[in-house]
Amino acid sequence: MPPKDLESRVTALEAQVGELHRRVSASERDAAAARVLAGGADRDVGEIRGEIRDFRRATIGSFNALRQDMVDGFRRVDERFAQIDERFTQIDERFAQIDGTFGQVATGFAEMRARFDMTAAGQQRIAELIQTVIDAQGGNGSG
Repeated sequence: MPPKDLESRVTALEAQVGELHRRVSASERDAAAARVLAGGADRDVGEIRGEIRDFRRATIGSFNALRQDMVDGFRRVDERFAQIDERFTQIDERFAQIDGTFGQVATGFAEMRARFDMTAAGQQRIAELIQTVIDAQGGNGSG
């Protein structure tokens, strides 16, 4: 014999099953929405990864180009300094030549001075001899 409250218990169970069915349906909808959101987030993450990868490549490319520009610039500066050093070496050599030439000129002037002194001494001796001859003739200047 069935218990007296069987119908009320079945009704209560049916109500509970209905409520569970609504909750399961809501959970399924939430899970589907979560999968859609997760898929979108996964695509977004993939896009962001791609953008970051592209940005990183572009940045590395820019830095490499900048580094190469700096290397080229410093190479040109080094070449210019080498040219300047070479020109200063040439200038130093020319000054050494000029110093040598001035040394030769100074030596030439000293030699000329010595010869002028010898010429002056010779002329002085000639003047003394002429004066001796004049004095020997009696100072009258007639011969």
